[in-house]
Amino acid sequence: MSNARSARIADQIQRSLAEVIRLELRDPRVGLVTLTGVELSRDQSHAKVFYTVMGTGPEVEAAGRGLAHAAGFLRSELAHRLTTRKVPELHFEFDESVERGVRLSRIIDEAVKPPSKPARRRKPAA
Repeated sequence: MSNARSARIADQIQRSLAEVIRLELRDPRVGLVTLTGVELSRDQSHAKVFYTVMGTGPEVEAAGRGLAHAAGFLRSELAHRLTTRKVPELHFEFDESVERGVRLSRIIDEAVKPPSKPARRRKPAA
């Protein structure tokens, strides 16, 4: 199977899953989840779905558990939306690249920021 076809299917899976998560998934653990990419196996039987969550460590873990718990439901909804013969098994993985990029950007901003001048001291009024 060509890489272009596999990439088109991965894009369609990402769009469809994002829509299902946004509109139909009722798990409170899965709040503001952003899907950042999908990687298909060669035989299209497995799909790694990369996601990111704006939040703290416990919120990220809760969202991962919620997505893993809803994988069967998401796969069945995906089967209704795709025209492929097989619907891949979904595996969710947290995408750390977005968080890493924000952290690096913050470090760069701090490094290039000009040093601040100390505040001028006023002479006491006599």
